[in-house]
Amino acid sequence: MGKVPDPTDGPRPPTDGPRSPADGSRPSADGEHRDYAGAVYGSLLAASVVAGAATLGRFPRLEMIILLLGTSVVFWAAHVHARLFGARTVFKVTSVAEVRKACAEEWPIVTAAVPPAIAVAVGPLLGLDPHGTLWLALAVAVVGQVGWAAAAAVEIGASLRVVLVTSLVNLLLGLVIVVLKAAFQH
Repeated sequence: MGKVPDPTDGPRPPTDGPRSPADGSRPSADGEHRDYAGAVYGSLLAASVVAGAATLGRFPRLEMIILLLGTSVVFWAAHVHARLFGARTVFKVTSVAEVRKACAEEWPIVTAAVPPAIAVAVGPLLGLDPHGTLWLALAVAVVGQVGWAAAAAVEIGASLRVVLVTSLVNLLLGLVIVVLKAAFQH
């Protein structure tokens, strides 16, 4: 006698909610993993790096690009390490596949620093001095932060109200950094 198929067996479509509460991400309609939390965080990190760059040496644009990308890579590595080892209560051998997955899922932290770094690189083409270039990079980082937050809310099917609230909260966080930069400008 054959077994009656259980309708709960087999593949299930993606849910509207997060893939896991710990990472705040979910699969997209095409099944690819999108981590908006990392992109929002990476944009805020980039804005903080730009705001904190009070003095730069002889090559300020190159130094700022290296500072932006280098800091994002360090934070990316810290997040990968925390994901792989920080939450474990008992040591468990980690597979290469787990390491690759963690690296890929945390990569948006790094990619969020690329637009501000590009803003720094093109600053001279726009006629900006190093000071103006830092303000441009800061604006790009804050816009990225707000954009990623809004995209995350839209993708999970949030109401327009929730999209606007999350955008406003992220704009306010970014503006705090702008105010701090303006207040402590050297």
